[in-house]
Amino acid sequence: MPWTVETLNAVVDAELEGLPSDMRARFVNIAHLIEEFGLERVREPHVKHLQGPLWEMRMKGKAGIARAIYVTTGDRRVVVVRVLRKRTQNTPRREIELAWKRAKEIGNE
Repeated sequence: MPWTVETLNAVVDAELEGLPSDMRARFVNIAHLIEEFGLERVREPHVKHLQGPLWEMRMKGKAGIARAIYVTTGDRRVVVVRVLRKRTQNTPRREIELAWKRAKEIGNE
């Protein structure tokens, strides 16, 4: 069964649309890699573990860097729960907490 990549809701869709076009294109490229080759075969620099069930897709563009924080489900879905532009080296704690909160909406804790 192949992997699918989706966003949690319209709020996450809007966060993604708020990124510059080159970063959105990078997101689409990473999503395609996951769907084409399987999540288990896609590694850094494309994806990286954050903590617990939270992982991030790593996008870089002319305007800086962005992250799409996601969780996986048992039916081979990658669900993006938060998209943000990074301005610091580490992902801010409040962003991780927001991603945890959103992840709980789909049953991941």
